[in-house]
Amino acid sequence: MTEAGAAGGHAAGIHAAMVLAAGLGTRMRPITDRIPKPLVTLAGKTLLDHVLDPLAEAGLTRAVVNVHHLADQIEAAVAGRTAPQIIISDERGALLDSGGGVAQALPHLGQTFMIRNADSLWIDRGRSNLLRLMDGFDPARMDTLLLLAALPEASTMAGNDSVGFDGPGDFFMDRDGRLTRRGAAAAAPYAYAGAAIMRAADFDGRQAGEVFSLNRLWNASLDTGRLFGLVLEGLWLHVGTPGAIAQAEAAMADWNRA
Repeated sequence: MTEAGAAGGHAAGIHAAMVLAAGLGTRMRPITDRIPKPLVTLAGKTLLDHVLDPLAEAGLTRAVVNVHHLADQIEAAVAGRTAPQIIISDERGALLDSGGGVAQALPHLGQTFMIRNADSLWIDRGRSNLLRLMDGFDPARMDTLLLLAALPEASTMAGNDSVGFDGPGDFFMDRDGRLTRRGAAAAAPYAYAGAAIMRAADFDGRQAGEVFSLNRLWNASLDTGRLFGLVLEGLWLHVGTPGAIAQAEAAMADWNRA
């Protein structure tokens, strides 16, 4: 899809991000028996810092980080951060799933905001993908804009790659960037890359403390043709298991040598 111009999201004032960091990290055990998954180290830096640093570089001034498993460690890790400013959203009592976690944090996020997964990162090829995502958001056409990774067998753009993802893909995308689900197909060419732009208005009617997935909202947008995607340009790294750490570090080293 083409990138929006003056009407894009960054120009419209997206200043905050929700970082989903409250998961149990089950697939990362036994490492996550002692540290939370966002604090797993990759190439000398925690996964959480790999997410927070680019947010600051893209001009976002606030990040809400939700916590549950080994929450005290995450709070300590971000205590000294000022760029972006960190607000902790406490889910120690009960996990709220992705949608419920964002809903709880809405008072700190503004009308339009970014969402980031804490275990998904990338190396940009050229311009910041976060800036592309923000500038590409067009509220006249979209409820949500997802950053998507083109899976290796589907990528037609030289210089893009995906590492550590072994699923069948999530979405098909038309020439305008409008998405449809994989559904009954054996595979789809694009996977959700762990970054999205959403609007607070889409959470209207949700109750405080309600447990629900962001997929419920995305499915509602699919039904009205208002869920869109933007293809990531660069090296996408999905770090979901202990074995994926070494794989991601090797891919990063190869990418930086190229």
